[in-house]
Amino acid sequence: MRRALNLTRYYRFIMYAIVVVLVNVAGATLFFRVDLTSSRVYSLSRASREAVATLSEPLTIKVFFTGNLPAPYNNIERYLGDLLQEYAVAGNRYFNYEFFNVSSDGDERARQNQEAARNYGVFPVQIQKIEQDEMKFQTAHMGMVFIHGDIIETIPTITSTEGLEFQVTSTIRKMNNKISALLSLKENISVKLFLSSSLEVVAPYMNLAGLSDLPGETEKLVSRLNEKNYGRLAFSHLDPSRDADGRREAEGHNILSLRWEEFKDRKGRTIPADSGYAGIIVGHGDRREEIPLIRVVRIPVFGTQYLLAEMEELEGDIENTIENIIDVNEKTGYLADHGTHPLETTQGAFGQPGTEPLSRFGSLLSAEYTVTPVKIKEEGIPEGIRSLIIAGPREPFTDYDLYQIDQFLMKGRNLAIFLDPFEESAPQGGMAMGGGPAASRPIETGLEKLLAHYGITVKKSYIMDENCFKQSISRAFGGGERPIYFAPIIKSEFINNDVPFLKNIKGLIMLKASPVEIEDEKIKKAGLKAEKLFSSSERSWEMAEGINQNPLFMQPPTQEDAYRQMAIAYTLEGPFPSYFADRPVPVKEEETEGEGTAGKGAADKAKGGVTPTLLTTAETIEKGKPGKIFLIGTSEILKNNVMDDEGRSPNAQFIMNVIDYANDREDNAVMRTKAQRFNPLMDVGPATRTFVKTANIVGLPVIVVIAGLFVWFRRKSRKRMVQEMFGKA
Repeated sequence: MRRALNLTRYYRFIMYAIVVVLVNVAGATLFFRVDLTSSRVYSLSRASREAVATLSEPLTIKVFFTGNLPAPYNNIERYLGDLLQEYAVAGNRYFNYEFFNVSSDGDERARQNQEAARNYGVFPVQIQKIEQDEMKFQTAHMGMVFIHGDIIETIPTITSTEGLEFQVTSTIRKMNNKISALLSLKENISVKLFLSSSLEVVAPYMNLAGLSDLPGETEKLVSRLNEKNYGRLAFSHLDPSRDADGRREAEGHNILSLRWEEFKDRKGRTIPADSGYAGIIVGHGDRREEIPLIRVVRIPVFGTQYLLAEMEELEGDIENTIENIIDVNEKTGYLADHGTHPLETTQGAFGQPGTEPLSRFGSLLSAEYTVTPVKIKEEGIPEGIRSLIIAGPREPFTDYDLYQIDQFLMKGRNLAIFLDPFEESAPQGGMAMGGGPAASRPIETGLEKLLAHYGITVKKSYIMDENCFKQSISRAFGGGERPIYFAPIIKSEFINNDVPFLKNIKGLIMLKASPVEIEDEKIKKAGLKAEKLFSSSERSWEMAEGINQNPLFMQPPTQEDAYRQMAIAYTLEGPFPSYFADRPVPVKEEETEGEGTAGKGAADKAKGGVTPTLLTTAETIEKGKPGKIFLIGTSEILKNNVMDDEGRSPNAQFIMNVIDYANDREDNAVMRTKAQRFNPLMDVGPATRTFVKTANIVGLPVIVVIAGLFVWFRRKSRKRMVQEMFGKA
């Protein structure tokens, strides 16, 4: 009987061993992982999966990473291997990666790999390690190379896993966009010319020479562009005057419409009343963008002027629009006049330093976008950009400037506005010379009335907060900390993490911010959606009068009712109503100079003798396509003392996420911040802190004692039960 029992144990052991081996075999072939982190740090983002799934040309990643590095660098190699494995699973057959042995004590093959790494621009770096209680230095390769067609990109040094996925995906996307975007299109890009033949009748009176040749010239232009776009362009010409479907389509796309009343020219010929459309629509899938063919400008004395687009200008506009539609070299506009902060250093008048540049913000912005300077005063807002950044304007906008911004928004484009309430000027002689505090002048640009029409305003006051940045004071001045009330710290609980691009932002710091308020009734009536992004703490108050930002003279209010929580940033989305819906199209004020007899004569000549009231301009878009507005009451957060060079701080990532939001790239924003390491502890009371501390110290010993008592009582009970069993027998 004992022998049979032993055989049964052997059989059971063998079966267990077989099961273990089979489980390991299954695990090797059916590999899977479970990512339990809240922000899915160890899982690929949707943007990353899409980047490698749409490859149309072979992409090879060569990793030159020295093995057996000390902590924490050994974790980088392991994380990078897992990350590339995830890319390989999500990617198509064109994605490949390979690790190369570049160990310094390796064989001839390792030395060849080191030489190859240097040729690609991956050079060894020095790292520290502790060995036998001694600090030593070691050289190591920690870089990777991307090869896509004839294009090579390099990440020469990887010293952290933070943001590594964003870096890899951005590089892949950049290369992939250059080569494969056009090849991966399932359908051609349509280039539709809407030009009514009825316009040919009035073209001579509008100084639109060559209008009748425009369809043929445009077709030739598109044919030339086709050679550079893998034959993906499909040209068509629609005449809304003869084609009812074309007319309906032109109306649906808000193509420029011109109407005129019946009039007689100088020769007495009667021109009947009619209308016509002119414009180009470039589209792919659900995305459409309009390129104007005729610019309409109202100039006093000269009257309404019509300017036909030049072929060279049209070629650039079509190319830019194509790249925008298929997301190659995403463009964003940056307002470069009206006293906004420059992105680069500029020289002021008489050799004085110019306005403080936003060089760090500009560097981060240009790394991911093609920044188009927008000079509304001189050139207007160009086509082909999806968003316009307005950072700290100081000079007033004319109604003509506001009209362009309004109509830009009506076309379904987006605005990111950083609006300052005050402009500070240094006291004469400086504070050290007894000149008093800096003077603050309210800024009135005119943007305020435009935003108020949409239902959102920035108040003329500063937010002060007891929950703010604390400045350390030197011992020579008494030591301790000094609160900087105009630099509120935004805690995680005051950030709206339901907004995708704020999902992983755990804290921010603001600087000289103003409250942002919305009009609920107006927003609801317009069918817009408002989202409060974050707000100050409950212990904040407003400084609206007697602005003095010297921390020495700042004191919190003594009345409790002065404290309240205030919103600092909002987004608005939806079809905005135009500010100029019930107003005439404003004139360009710069053109008022030169008014006189000669100008009047030129105007008459330009109009070919037509009475000015006979020709009417295009209608203002009264209700726009769905667009977005981001508004915050400060531009101080864009300055170099708040932004960091690498864009890894929560503030820098928040700003770049806002730009992604304004360019409809929220997936990119989520990927950027999912590895955000700033995770501040939750504020708790003294009693909670004491309880947690006590539990950590005595909790484990108490659990061990309780477990020991449980085991002791169980053994004792079992022993008693066995004694009773055999005692009865």
